[in-house]
Amino acid sequence: MTGLNPRITVEPGKMGGKPCIRGLRFTVYDLASYLASGMTEGEILKDFPYLEKEDFQAVYEFFASIPDRITILEATR
Repeated sequence: MTGLNPRITVEPGKMGGKPCIRGLRFTVYDLASYLASGMTEGEILKDFPYLEKEDFQAVYEFFASIPDRITILEATR
């Protein structure tokens, strides 16, 4: 995936090569899962103080850039 926000890192030997936040062992999917479960950004920041407010925007951009998202949505209609 090209054009990733610099806050999103991919390292083959870390977390199975999944996209992580700033090289941490915290994937973009982890953050998205917490948000999807209903946690607010503030709650997440309180529980994971090593995350930063700017990390949320990077994760939103990451998921917005997935090229197949429209095809996936259309297939579920």
